[in-house]
Amino acid sequence: MKYLLILLLSLSLFGSTLHLATSSNPSRLNPILATDSSSSEIAGFIFNGLVKYDKDSSTIINDLATKFYFENDTTLIFELNPHAKWHDGESFSAKDVLFTYETLVSPKIASPYSANFRFVKDVEIINKHKIKVTYTKPYFKALETWMMGILPEHILKYDKNIMNSKFNTNPIGTGPYKLYQLEHSKNIILSANDDYFMGRPKIDRISFHVIADPMTRFLMLKSSSLDIGGIDPMQYERQLTDDFHKNFNIYEEITHSYTYLGFNLRLEKFKNPKVREAISLAVDREELVKILFFKHAKVCTGPFLPATKAFNSDVKAPTQNIQRAKELLKEAGYDEDNPFKFEIVTSNSNSIRPYAAQILQHQLKKVGVIVGLRVMEWQAFLNMVVFPHDFDSVLLGWGLSSTPDPYLFWHTDSDKKGGFNLIGYNNPTIDKMIEKSQSMIDREELAKLWKKMFKIIVDDNPYLFLYIPNSITTVDKNIKNVEPSLSGIWHNYIKWEKDEIR
Repeated sequence: MKYLLILLLSLSLFGSTLHLATSSNPSRLNPILATDSSSSEIAGFIFNGLVKYDKDSSTIINDLATKFYFENDTTLIFELNPHAKWHDGESFSAKDVLFTYETLVSPKIASPYSANFRFVKDVEIINKHKIKVTYTKPYFKALETWMMGILPEHILKYDKNIMNSKFNTNPIGTGPYKLYQLEHSKNIILSANDDYFMGRPKIDRISFHVIADPMTRFLMLKSSSLDIGGIDPMQYERQLTDDFHKNFNIYEEITHSYTYLGFNLRLEKFKNPKVREAISLAVDREELVKILFFKHAKVCTGPFLPATKAFNSDVKAPTQNIQRAKELLKEAGYDEDNPFKFEIVTSNSNSIRPYAAQILQHQLKKVGVIVGLRVMEWQAFLNMVVFPHDFDSVLLGWGLSSTPDPYLFWHTDSDKKGGFNLIGYNNPTIDKMIEKSQSMIDREELAKLWKKMFKIIVDDNPYLFLYIPNSITTVDKNIKNVEPSLSGIWHNYIKWEKDEIR
């Protein structure tokens, strides 16, 4: 805490500073390699894509592009902003777009985002500020693909190993903020980009304090050491004072994410569908949501989020059925003398999930399933458990786009190093449906196919789809010009201002 007070004092000498917390050290501040939430969040301030969603996540608008259009079903043209510059002063150009694409499809890197470019046939430079992208066939997410952060060709073109490049901890982007300081397990400081092509941000610095413990983050928020922070339902309902409400605005909305328990389908013990169905029927999802969230979440019924065209409202969450769960386990060869055993692994970076794991453990005990629990630090969890696929089951979450791409999570091809098919799901029927969906332009027909996929995946029980939490965000009232929208509060952050004295 003493270090934090010194840091806060020193930052105050350099103008306004927005104080945030991140639960873990970022692994790589490189947009094509940022797969954990901390890295993705921070990289989002440093890099731009060619396009982005508007404030309501309903329309795609310009970012580094000033204009984009389709010449035909398979040819996409981008006209680029001639005023955009890299943080080192070099001009952004079409060379950077081509370099980013060539890097993503190179066998030298392992990135789950490479899959988004699998239908790109060619990227051609027309001139310094114009580029043509040709697809092998019509692709329903052709534009969303180019929301990927663009890399600087002039810095990385001679780098032989981008996976382990110094660039990943010393990034140069085009974004509104640039990296000023990175101290692992302490803080990451970003400074405003004076030459940002959309205008210099009003707040001079953003300081991310690396705080793994959720309670410490909450106490710092209550003491106004943080300007913005998420709080959990228990804190919202029971632990906020009148002074807190006087000092903070609170915004609540359903998140674009869900939490799941994923089974490692590569293991023999989970290959029997009766086992997976038994575990599913043993779980009371409503109880889970009630205990953990009060009224601030809803039960998740499947892989695509509510309010999207992919959501299948006809699929309901299973009702707990202890007797049927026991029968299925017995049919699979398990009973009191030979109980089914497995381990749930999760991270302490999320304040709710360790408690969710304990509730699952208690519920499964009722059908004779013995569950071990392991809670790990986030980076260790990712690097030692999740990505090496060294687990029985993982309690994790996905943040998803308004337009889902099932290929990333459910296609067999994504079951590989660096891929997002973490559990090894392999269903030839789903593979074929996903492949068919990729080139469907008719959104109504695409929605029908998504809904069919939704039901098949749920029936397979590769995950226990558990809950969709609400996001409860608190913002210090000293932060001005915050405009809540359907996508949250961050869409106009370069216009925010901060009064340093309350």
